[in-house]
Amino acid sequence: MTFFSRSLAKLSLLAATSFALMACSSTKIASETQTARYKQDFINTQLAAGYDKTDIEAFLKQGHYNQAVIDAMTRPWEAKPWDQYYPIFLTQKRLDAGIQFWRQYQDTIEKAAKQYQVEPEIIVAIIGIETYYGKVMGNYPVIDALYTLGFYYPPRADFFRSEFANLQALTQEEQLDITHLKGSYAGAMGYGQFIPSSYRHYAVDFDQDGRRDLLNSPVDAIGSVANYFHQHGWQPGAPVAIPLAQVQNKPKDLDVWAGKKPKYHVSDFMAYVDDPTDTAKEALNRPALLIELNKADSNEYWLGYNNFYVITRYNRSPLYAMAVYQFSQELKAAHQQLIALQ
Repeated sequence: MTFFSRSLAKLSLLAATSFALMACSSTKIASETQTARYKQDFINTQLAAGYDKTDIEAFLKQGHYNQAVIDAMTRPWEAKPWDQYYPIFLTQKRLDAGIQFWRQYQDTIEKAAKQYQVEPEIIVAIIGIETYYGKVMGNYPVIDALYTLGFYYPPRADFFRSEFANLQALTQEEQLDITHLKGSYAGAMGYGQFIPSSYRHYAVDFDQDGRRDLLNSPVDAIGSVANYFHQHGWQPGAPVAIPLAQVQNKPKDLDVWAGKKPKYHVSDFMAYVDDPTDTAKEALNRPALLIELNKADSNEYWLGYNNFYVITRYNRSPLYAMAVYQFSQELKAAHQQLIALQ
């Protein structure tokens, strides 16, 4: 389905910086022997899945190594501190574009929100953060991106080789032209940046034209993003995150979230919530996690609810999830103001 989201694992500044450094230090391009083994593994996997060897080898030959993909993979946006990261996305121009997109596809967004039980502002925020509402969907040939990472990038070769296999299936299932298929450096494509596996599993034909077209149909993209959140456990009406009051140093008894399922409950945070809101009080037994946002002069700490964790299923960076959440709130406020003026 979506890959780019189709997008990949991302972390807070220290974690992301560590990831980037590890990627750089271990980003030796795979040796000829490794690459040959990876390709044989791919062939064996596809044969077991029922593909003809001639078709497998023909698909392999369409992929080409692209050094720019490796370079981009080792310089993730999420290695930036929060105060440099969020201004990239939370801009007036993106907000204006989001409101225009919301107005243009009002009925579709309302239908998707109701059918999949996901707030409309979340749907609009995701598409805005991912591709600026279709304006920036990536210029990397998807097959080259996944070929490069699956056969020449040892740190994530297994994952991307699996996505390469999903791409072969996806192009057949959705009749996609592999020679013109463009996306991100990680092989994510379309309005919502779905990687091939996400495209296959979560995309929906929301405009009911007989195709799941995330590349050209904003309507399908809207429905598919909503379905993705629904399938990953989004809870409509539930909170997403709240700041911890006057906390500049990490609470000693709580660990910063590192990608796993939430291990705390909201009750564990009450000592750090100044004048707890009714929402927090009513959610004491709900899962929770500690969010750390690194800035140049200080850090911010937030309580993240289960819905925050669900956003990280789309992109695992807490910076990304926080940007989506804050942008969604700006969109919601601007949309409500627009309605009030009508």
